Amino acid sequence: MAKSLVIVESPAKAKTINKFLGSSFLVKSSVGHVKDLPKSKLGVDVEHDFTPEYVTIKGKGKTLAEIRKAAKGADKIYLAPDPDREGEAIAWHIAEEIGGKKDNVYRVLFNEITKEAVIDAIKHPVKLDKDKFEAQQARRVLDRLVGYELSPLLWEKVRRGLSAGRVQSVTVRLICEREAEIKAFVPEEYWSVTAELNGEDDQERFKAKLAKKDGKKIAIGNKEEADSILKELDGACYTVSNVVKKEKKRNPLPPFITSKLQQDAARRLGFTAKKTMLLAQHLYEGIELGKKGAVGLITYMRTDSTRVAAPAVNGAREFIASHYGKEYLPQKPNAYKAKKGAQGAHEAIRPTYTDLPPSEVKGYLDKDHLNLYTLIWQRFIASQMSPAVLDQTTVQIEAKVDRHPFVYTFQASGSVVKFEGFTKVYGDSSGEKDKDEEGKGSVILPPLAKGAALNLIALDPKQHFTQPPPRFTEASLVKELEENGIGRPSTYAAILSTIQDREYARKEKNQFFPTDLGLLVTDLLVKSFPQVLEVKFTAQMEEDLDKIEEGGLSWVGIIRDFYTPFKELLKKAGVEMKDVKREEVPTDLECEKCGKTMVIKWGRRGQFLACSGYPECKSTTDFVQEEDGTIKPVEAEVSGELCPKCGKAMVVKSGRFGRFLACSDYPDCKTSKAVSTGVNCPSEGCGGDLVERRSKRGKTFYSCSTYPECKYAIWERPVAEECPDCRSPILVEKQRKGGIIIKGCPNKECGYKKEVA
Repeated sequence: MAKSLVIVESPAKAKTINKFLGSSFLVKSSVGHVKDLPKSKLGVDVEHDFTPEYVTIKGKGKTLAEIRKAAKGADKIYLAPDPDREGEAIAWHIAEEIGGKKDNVYRVLFNEITKEAVIDAIKHPVKLDKDKFEAQQARRVLDRLVGYELSPLLWEKVRRGLSAGRVQSVTVRLICEREAEIKAFVPEEYWSVTAELNGEDDQERFKAKLAKKDGKKIAIGNKEEADSILKELDGACYTVSNVVKKEKKRNPLPPFITSKLQQDAARRLGFTAKKTMLLAQHLYEGIELGKKGAVGLITYMRTDSTRVAAPAVNGAREFIASHYGKEYLPQKPNAYKAKKGAQGAHEAIRPTYTDLPPSEVKGYLDKDHLNLYTLIWQRFIASQMSPAVLDQTTVQIEAKVDRHPFVYTFQASGSVVKFEGFTKVYGDSSGEKDKDEEGKGSVILPPLAKGAALNLIALDPKQHFTQPPPRFTEASLVKELEENGIGRPSTYAAILSTIQDREYARKEKNQFFPTDLGLLVTDLLVKSFPQVLEVKFTAQMEEDLDKIEEGGLSWVGIIRDFYTPFKELLKKAGVEMKDVKREEVPTDLECEKCGKTMVIKWGRRGQFLACSGYPECKSTTDFVQEEDGTIKPVEAEVSGELCPKCGKAMVVKSGRFGRFLACSDYPDCKTSKAVSTGVNCPSEGCGGDLVERRSKRGKTFYSCSTYPECKYAIWERPVAEECPDCRSPILVEKQRKGGIIIKGCPNKECGYKKEVA
């Protein structure tokens, strides 16, 4: 008897679905895309309506052969890749490959991998969506045209191996422009005056900030102004002039969409966007839950819709009523307005089963999967709960001095949680602490009545300076991309990974910094291709892709409108773009080895000084540029070690993977080695020492000098001290905010920790 064939894109998804459908179905996986544009050439016929040339992806020939064989013996074929553009493209290409009768090939869509959803999708199949496929095809062709045409230009003008991308390059531009804002920022001085007060009955002390003078907002620009105010306040009487109490409600946020999940996972869990999406993919496709087998724990994780199916809402409401009480349940289900352009057919990211709280699956998930599942589960449950209610009090205090006609006004605000509401489950929904009306941190105030006299304990003047805009973090960069319509939530993780892999940006302490290469390439591209690198233009292109999916625009027309002017800019840039690769900027410095002029050149690690006598003289060195433009060579840091080959001093240098030791006689002697920490490797019988290294992402770690023979590695800096609890031969140290250093045992089973001043 012929079986029905179901084709999905993931082996894990296939395993979970196979459990639901039984023996009359055969479930195969394509393991992602099976066809794409060729890697070795453009693969787009620009002369004939930009027709793409699709080829089988390397290594997928066997997979396609197995799918074709299974399709021949199947009575019905269900194409079930993910319900988005990429999934539609996979389904479309598989349909082309298997051929067969059109009336036995179906498209099935489900937003969650549960038995009910899968069986319902099989019962109600749909046709392949040509518009959705063409929207994906347009994006792929557009990105290929930009990347394949711009990259060779950068190879010619800067160096080989560089790449450019339609969305990638705009993202780097945002980081570069933020860095320029920070460097151009001029701090402005300002002062605040805070009064510490209490009531006449020796009430609890509280603080109030100076806000007004004679009813007008006051600004204190310098110490002289602050001292003048303190002098005028000498001997003042402080009286409560007004007390305003009001009830404030804080509503829960909607369940997660992709971008908000990435932002909250970055802010709360410290996850990169890439890690968040990988973990979410696992939770969606299915996790082994003992006797229950593989269970899909969350709905599809690539969505911009806040819509939730009625059964899921009802399940959440039942859980809230039974576990928290009816006071936590609003009379009607909470509904959330979708943002413009959201795909209403999709649901928000939510748990597939509300009766599987984190505590029920804790034993089957590792720490990271559990933390992300908990975040999703709590956010969804909280989204259907009652608002939190706070009692907020704002107090104004008049300070009068008999010898002066004017009045100073101080203000304090405080709040008390009257009813927890949704915060009982999700805690702080905004990612920030409560703020008062002035945007300052709230406090709990003692009981105060209008007309009450207050005692001044102290006046505290403080100097402040305005701060530059902060550098982007994972969370804030995703937010910036989303707000500007750059890319789509499903692409953010790849964008953030790519700009680091290409060395256009680096991440330090979770902040993005542009590299010298990123600044250079961005400057060149913005000058030659201003429209392509324009944020609004990129956002408009995303809207056009959405319109193609809706059937409102021709994909060929969109590509033609873009490519015609782009091609002209390419020709112009080929002639006019600065040739950094061959550029040599002369300096007034002389080469220490041959006496010829040193010139500034660009290399893989940015600008450096090189002898103009190259290749006869290969002398190079790093440099810094003073504020007045003076070029100053960087003196090499002598390590104290001698070169094992030639006996000359070893110096500390910085490279792609962090600091390392190199012979001072380079390039005549090219000996190099990692920087040692002076701590012996704790692996038994190893004999090596721990050295400092850097990962591809720029994060420092420490590993054994005998690698790959010994693969011992740790993230924290090692210390040559024995653990007092478990006798581990080393400890590790980690610096926290405020300069506090924590020393701890690297053995997780031990848990020894000690704070060091």
